[in-house]
Amino acid sequence: MSQNKDKFLNLFGIIIIGIYLFPVYWMFNTSLKTNNEIFANPPTFFPHVVTILSYIEQSKGILQYFFNSMYTSIFTTLLTLILAVPAAYGIAKYRIKGRGIILLSFLVAQMLPGAVLLTPLFISFKSAGILNTQYAPILANATATIPFSIIMLRPYFLNVPSELEESARIDGCNNIMSFLRIVVPISYPVLIICGALSFLMSWGNLIFPLTFLTDENKWPMTVTIYRAIGQYGTQWNDLMAFATIVTLPVIIMFMFAQKYLINGLTSGALKE
Repeated sequence: MSQNKDKFLNLFGIIIIGIYLFPVYWMFNTSLKTNNEIFANPPTFFPHVVTILSYIEQSKGILQYFFNSMYTSIFTTLLTLILAVPAAYGIAKYRIKGRGIILLSFLVAQMLPGAVLLTPLFISFKSAGILNTQYAPILANATATIPFSIIMLRPYFLNVPSELEESARIDGCNNIMSFLRIVVPISYPVLIICGALSFLMSWGNLIFPLTFLTDENKWPMTVTIYRAIGQYGTQWNDLMAFATIVTLPVIIMFMFAQKYLINGLTSGALKE
């Protein structure tokens, strides 16, 4: 009975993985086809004629958009960690008046769709004079990543043993130094998770840069893909090649951070 259950769970897992990975495979498969083969009926699951012309075509002007995406995502991640980590620690460890209301506001902010924030953010950025600058999408992305990170980090900090901080204070550390020298180093796995997720949320965001950036030289890769969908026709092999290139940093990041991601997501708490 137990073996049958394991086989069923394995089969179910394979099916779920296949459902998630098939669009990625189809995207890569389409990028290697000619336009005639893309619209062939029935569709071909393997290209009859493999061509990399789409990748050669996209590589000509992609570096500028790639660096724009990296710039926005990296600084969004840094801003998120700098603000969210001490905020989550303070909410978790100190008795702050109105702490419940603060947490509720973070939850509400996390649940709000990005479209709801567009108008107030647009007015604020216009008043501040940062429309059509990289600051606008960075700050806009942070409105989503900071509440998410605080909600994620708070339970982790609640499980940090108080004895560690008390030992640091006995050795002469104040609250800030004990936080920086004790709490932050032992929290690297969950910090890497928050950083990676913040980076990915910023990397894949379309609505904020599409709204706040009008200069094509400042567009990230997501906006460039969106603009590549023409009104009168679309080169789907070129578009899929561009989309494949966009996914590469995500895959590379997961390959290097998977140990921290898996351990952090499965453990959920410190063990004394």
